[in-house]
Amino acid sequence: MSTTELAWFKSTYSGSQGDSCIEVAVTEQAIHVRDSKDVAQPHFAVGREGWSQFVGFVSSAPRA
Repeated sequence: MSTTELAWFKSTYSGSQGDSCIEVAVTEQAIHVRDSKDVAQPHFAVGREGWSQFVGFVSSAPRA
């Protein structure tokens, strides 16, 4: 699947300045991740289980 066929979105927590944001696109097979500041660069994809583990880890980490 090409990046133009994916429905990319940013978190609602992202600011409007465009700094330090990623975009994600969800498919049945994977979660695709790219840099929102340079969408022409390659993106990477991770399986749904790996993504769930990552989100669980990040959401349980202590906040600074």
